Amino acid sequence: MMAEQEFHVDNTIRLAERMVRSESFNHLYDEGMSLVEEAASYLDGEGRAAARRLTRVAATLYAAESMRLTTRLMQVASWLLLQRASRSGEMTPDQVLSEKAKVRLDTDSAPESVAGWDEIPLSYCDIVHRSLRLQARVRQMDDEIYNENVEERPLFSTNPVSDQITLLATAFGNR
Repeated sequence: MMAEQEFHVDNTIRLAERMVRSESFNHLYDEGMSLVEEAASYLDGEGRAAARRLTRVAATLYAAESMRLTTRLMQVASWLLLQRASRSGEMTPDQVLSEKAKVRLDTDSAPESVAGWDEIPLSYCDIVHRSLRLQARVRQMDDEIYNENVEERPLFSTNPVSDQITLLATAFGNR
């Protein structure tokens, strides 16, 4: 008697993967790249002027948050560019996976309860919030496309560097 083999066929429809392959991806791509440009323009212009008017605590927080924002947006842009390259056939799936392994989609933000946050300009806070929402959407799509059995992750992960920067900002505020 021959052993019966079981074949598992995955008929799961991955909506995120279909979205990346569809025309609707262009909207997400455009949103991401526009946000990168908007943040760069803000940090180079209006944000630079606003940062000069902040207290030392708020200026430290603003500098740290600017680094996190820039990192977050560059990582999201990298992911979007990889998906576009895959979609257009410029990269093979293996090449995309290899490069995607370098992309981090978990750059968090300082908690809004930290000292100095209330001094940060609202227009900058809006950019930060939109970047966090965009990162969360991209991370959710990434998980659905590339990680089959992903456990639920918190929306914002713990980042030891961020924790240290927050501690430094708090320490400077107590001087």
